[in-house]
Amino acid sequence: MSTSPLNQRLSNPVTGTMYRRRWAALLVLMFPVLLTSIDNTVLSFAVPALSAALSPSGNQLLWIIDIYPLVLAGLLVPMGSLGDRFGRRRMLLIGSTGFAAVSAAAAFATSADQLVAARALLGIFGAMLMPATLSLIRNIFTDTLERRKAIAIWAAGFSGGAALGPVVGGFLLEHFWWGSVFLIAVPMLLPLLVLAPILVPESKDPSPGPIDPISIGLVILTLLPIVYGIKEMTSGHSLVIPVLAIALGIGAGVAFTRRQLARKNPMLDVRLFKNRSFSVALAVNLMSIFALVGFIYFISQHLQLVAGYTPMMAGVLLLPGLALTVIFGLLAVRLTRRFAVRHVMAWGLGLNAAAYGIVMLTGQSGSVPLLMIAFSVLGAGVGLSETLSNDMALSAVPPAQAGAASAISETAYEVGSVLGTAVLGSILNAVYRTNVQLPKNLGQDAAETASQTLGGAHEIATTLNPTAAGKLLESAAHAFDTGVLYTAAIAMVLALASALIVAVVLRQRRAAA
Repeated sequence: MSTSPLNQRLSNPVTGTMYRRRWAALLVLMFPVLLTSIDNTVLSFAVPALSAALSPSGNQLLWIIDIYPLVLAGLLVPMGSLGDRFGRRRMLLIGSTGFAAVSAAAAFATSADQLVAARALLGIFGAMLMPATLSLIRNIFTDTLERRKAIAIWAAGFSGGAALGPVVGGFLLEHFWWGSVFLIAVPMLLPLLVLAPILVPESKDPSPGPIDPISIGLVILTLLPIVYGIKEMTSGHSLVIPVLAIALGIGAGVAFTRRQLARKNPMLDVRLFKNRSFSVALAVNLMSIFALVGFIYFISQHLQLVAGYTPMMAGVLLLPGLALTVIFGLLAVRLTRRFAVRHVMAWGLGLNAAAYGIVMLTGQSGSVPLLMIAFSVLGAGVGLSETLSNDMALSAVPPAQAGAASAISETAYEVGSVLGTAVLGSILNAVYRTNVQLPKNLGQDAAETASQTLGGAHEIATTLNPTAAGKLLESAAHAFDTGVLYTAAIAMVLALASALIVAVVLRQRRAAA
């Protein structure tokens, strides 16, 4: 009787042990993957409680959310290069230790500025985690079939973490203070710190390229000023500084590109972007996360501060939509057996546009069931488009460049996360400030707080008499939902444009091939 290759491996004392050891190592590596993805959604649910405790301005609130993925995106490629040189497991352990320690400190921040600084440090240590996990998986699983399964599980960890984030965050916020959402990093990373030295083998590039501090600085100098400029353009102040900041970022990006083209061993092979399939895949990845994070930013506040749900219930309400992200991510592979990849990706982006269209047409009513339907449609669309975009980015380049491609794909993911709140969040806050009606007897400081964010209005309302508080909250809710209409319209147009680009560019690519 013949036996399957899997049974043969397991029946062999040596190979069976190594087989189990590989998958045990993958299980250990999933802890930082889950934690990183949970962090991308859990903080949005802490916004109301955080606003009440620290009283951040509108811009400070956005920076608290954005500084982490911003720093993370800027350092993913540099940290991947350092891992190649000094050891990927070593970088993973350093990053995990720092992430756990800073998370514990962030939980007890006493001001918005302290929390922004802590989130920036979390971005630095978080950037050590993700490139290391994927690189280690590629070295642990040398069998092609096993490696594909392992990378599929690794990718599913992002969606699973995103689904767990609102529920875990809602439970913690309902029973503890806002800082508890940061403390979850400690128990999640302890198993990694204990078991990784035992189960995860060290690996490094035997011939690493030289460290290039100038290129690292240019990457950060590209992203940080651009996002800062986008935020400041909606603040109502002078446009001079935002325009200069964006120009500085663009200039740094051009300088970075030229430097990489001129070096024999570049930190990032920018020639990969000449591949249309690769570039389109990155754009789809970015736009999918842009749509998801932007949606979560406003819907988490609407459910708690407008509809009046507890944090736990708000998280549960979002769970079906996030679960659909996982389900449709798995379904996307099956659909590509019958339909062209570009069609499935375009359908995903089309569903994103449809979700924001539902919000645009019905959002002013504040109907929670319609918002849940819209978020479910969005989850299905993100599952289709993001899964295939990651696969396309890796398969569009030669195997020798797969590591660089994965680092760039992760960077696109984080940039999309940054822009989701930076662009849509800034526009939402700007419309809110324009439309909110404040009581006439408010002091200057109170008026500033109430006019900055919806959470600020709720904080000030607790100091007013019932009649004035009711009018302020009613006006704030209307102003917030008005801002949601504007952001939904913009997001819908961007998603439709992305779907069109995918359909046209990839069709031209196929015809040329």
